[in-house]
Amino acid sequence: MRKTDKKIDNQLRAVLTSVCQTALEEIDGFVWLTHIVNYANFPKSLKVVCVFENNDQLSAFIETDSRRFLEMLMQNKLSEIAINIKKIGVHLVYDTEENCNREHHGNWTERLG
Repeated sequence: MRKTDKKIDNQLRAVLTSVCQTALEEIDGFVWLTHIVNYANFPKSLKVVCVFENNDQLSAFIETDSRRFLEMLMQNKLSEIAINIKKIGVHLVYDTEENCNREHHGNWTERLG
């Protein structure tokens, strides 16, 4: 990883930690998030995986304004560190602990790989 990539990664981690903390407080069923990125194609390659406890909670999230809230929060926080993404929804992926347990026996490394 280049020095500039490391700097961006550190900033990105701080922003995502802040988003995660807010989401934990504000969004029912949200449990954690992670990101996947190829810095050779950044920010186009950025993918943020938002994980919920179960499918019912994820469905409820998608059907309410909570989804828009999370998208706006993510976009605003990223813009604070000069990462401007026009369609943040394209970069957000939603999943559940329930699905990972059923399909990958709880192995998130395998699931995200």
